[in-house]
Amino acid sequence: MEINKENKDDLNAVLKVHVKPEDYKERVDEVVRDYKKKAKMKGFRPGKVPESLIRKMYGRSIRIEEINKLVSEKISEYIQNEDLQILGKPLPSHDEQKSLNWDHDNEFEFAFDIAVAPEFELDISEEDKLPYYTIKVTDELIDKQVDNYLQRFGEFKSIEAVQTKEEIISAHISELDEESNIKEGGIVKDDARLSLQVIQDEEIKNKFEGAKVGDEIDIDLKKAFPNDTEISSMLNIDKEKAENLEGLFRISVTDVQQFENAELNQELFDKIYGEGNVTSEEEFRQKIKEELDEHLKPESERKLAQDIKKHFVEKLDPELPSDFLKRWLKETQQGENMSEEDIENEFPQFEEEMKWDLIKNRIIKENEIQVDEKEVLELAKEVTAQQFRQYGLGNLPDEQLEQYAPEMLKKEEDRRKFYERKYEEKVIDSIKEKITLEDKEVTSEEFQQMLEEEQNKQTQQ
Repeated sequence: MEINKENKDDLNAVLKVHVKPEDYKERVDEVVRDYKKKAKMKGFRPGKVPESLIRKMYGRSIRIEEINKLVSEKISEYIQNEDLQILGKPLPSHDEQKSLNWDHDNEFEFAFDIAVAPEFELDISEEDKLPYYTIKVTDELIDKQVDNYLQRFGEFKSIEAVQTKEEIISAHISELDEESNIKEGGIVKDDARLSLQVIQDEEIKNKFEGAKVGDEIDIDLKKAFPNDTEISSMLNIDKEKAENLEGLFRISVTDVQQFENAELNQELFDKIYGEGNVTSEEEFRQKIKEELDEHLKPESERKLAQDIKKHFVEKLDPELPSDFLKRWLKETQQGENMSEEDIENEFPQFEEEMKWDLIKNRIIKENEIQVDEKEVLELAKEVTAQQFRQYGLGNLPDEQLEQYAPEMLKKEEDRRKFYERKYEEKVIDSIKEKITLEDKEVTSEEFQQMLEEEQNKQTQQ
């Protein structure tokens, strides 16, 4: 089989594949023999259908399929052997492909358009200056985190009577009849809990003002709690029954509870950081400051990574074969549900990502960057720890991380993403070593404003 590459310009080329009978005959014969073994046809015993009949019935489709598979395999081999750096995948050429006569021809010529990766100079040096935004941990941020801890470790405590109408009421609930008597055979629920804060009707909510243990209050539950799921849970009845409730219910108060924040004391310090590790409010606030510094650092790193990508995509600006890539997008699975307008609208972002991939891959190649299994596992442990921190579990033992992290790498697609993320981290680190970073301290509000302004710019584009 003969494959030739014809350059159309610096970014586009055509691969012409000349196929002769000797290239595909053996493959076709093998498939025909396999068909013969498995064919079931009236008048013939299994495996005894004449080969001539198999060829007459299936020969054309077998030949077409095997030639197409052969061409695809040989093109992949050619690209690999010639070390061709291409973008996307080869596409059948609209301009160069000659018509094929599968019924009469034995030799065939196929033409495929390919996009060649552009050449560009990888110019990265200390002349490239970018800001590194450090988010200042202010007293206000520390105060907010202190309040978060006080709330997280707070609890409901019984009080004499409703004061704020945000309390939780424990009660015995009974369904009433039309004469406001307890309905015989009606719904009854002991130890029900009602949150006054979520009552929708203000008039009903006001009925609970000053309510204390022993008080009885008649209300329309459907009016107070329009959410049928909540009523279903409160009364322990199915949702369909909750939907059809009518009339009044008597709320016999058995307890009134109000949420109280935890106290700022040694007991709280020990719960959060372990016994004796923090012994004063000053140490507590310093520990929170260290936590916030650690928590905000990834935000600064993400912002820097975004700025690095944007800077070098704009500076190096590798030229891309836009027409080919738009066609490739449209003719692949990625774009099967996309209109021409969709592709035009989304292409600028796709183009920017592809330019960054070209830059990133050049850096990986020139710096011989490698990622091993151990590094990917460590990254999975970091991600696992972050996920647990979101649920307030900030000090998960390393043994547990060792147990959970491998689960994140079991699926091949997830595993590939972790490898890509680690490669990207190493590329960013490599760039950081070569450029000049200018430290800039900003408040959390200023940092968020910058992110919002950038997001607005991207949306407008």
